[in-house]
Amino acid sequence: MINFILIAFCIIAGMLFRRADLIPKNAHKSINIWVLYIALPAVSFKYIPQIEWSTEMLFPVLSTILVWIGSWVYIEFYSRYKKYSQRSRSTLELASGYGNTSFIGFPLIMAYFSEQDLSIAVICDQVTFILLSTAGIICAIKGSSTESGSIKPSVIFKRLVGFPPLIGTITALLLSFVVDLSVAEPFFDKLVVTVAPLALFSVGLQLKFKGWKKQIYQISTVTIYKLILAPALVLAVALLLGIRGQIAQISVFEAAMPTLITGSLIAEQYRLNDKLYNLIIGVTIIAGLFTTYAWKYVIDLLII
Repeated sequence: MINFILIAFCIIAGMLFRRADLIPKNAHKSINIWVLYIALPAVSFKYIPQIEWSTEMLFPVLSTILVWIGSWVYIEFYSRYKKYSQRSRSTLELASGYGNTSFIGFPLIMAYFSEQDLSIAVICDQVTFILLSTAGIICAIKGSSTESGSIKPSVIFKRLVGFPPLIGTITALLLSFVVDLSVAEPFFDKLVVTVAPLALFSVGLQLKFKGWKKQIYQISTVTIYKLILAPALVLAVALLLGIRGQIAQISVFEAAMPTLITGSLIAEQYRLNDKLYNLIIGVTIIAGLFTTYAWKYVIDLLII
């Protein structure tokens, strides 16, 4: 229960602080630096060495890719039916294909499952970022009226190698084979506990809902996919392949996460409809707090 209280408290606190002007504008960027550069890499160093590698551990990778492929197909058909421009199509694809697997996902996993299950969630999160930095950039360029359409591999490479959590994951993975990192666990423990409160407080600072009624159809379309269809797709594949246990449970649960906040930076950079994207973030986060509860029940019922 305390984890749910923490989630609600931190998000509401962020919203209230922003509304009351008690914190500088764009303060969330400073908070995110700590989370991205310190706290999330610490999660990798704490939990990656504890992973028992097997072929089933490929499923978190597969599940994240499935969510991305499903979003492309889903939005492609919807956009053609609505005759949307490429800019609108790219915005919706960006909002539906990538889940908030760390800032929201990690705290919710600790609330519904256990901290040990973060080792599986880390894999989902890193694959999400790799997809965002490659397929997400390509999608944004296609929808940008200011881009020529050429995609430089060097730009994508710099985004990948410059992402601290990914560096932390790779470093922790390599060191775990040659060094006993368990002696440093007490240190990583202290850093890991900062992920949930700071990440959620940052989310609260960024939540915006103004103007949602005017774009309710686009918001609803993405929300239905992100919170219902995407996890249902991963669940169906898990049952089909006979994947069970915590690996399947965490993979399905991470697929049920709301829209990725980081994607808003790409939407803004490439002049997509960033206002719509930010509205989708807010709606999916609030709705996701309720739908994840339902998905936990479904997961417990169907995956043992």
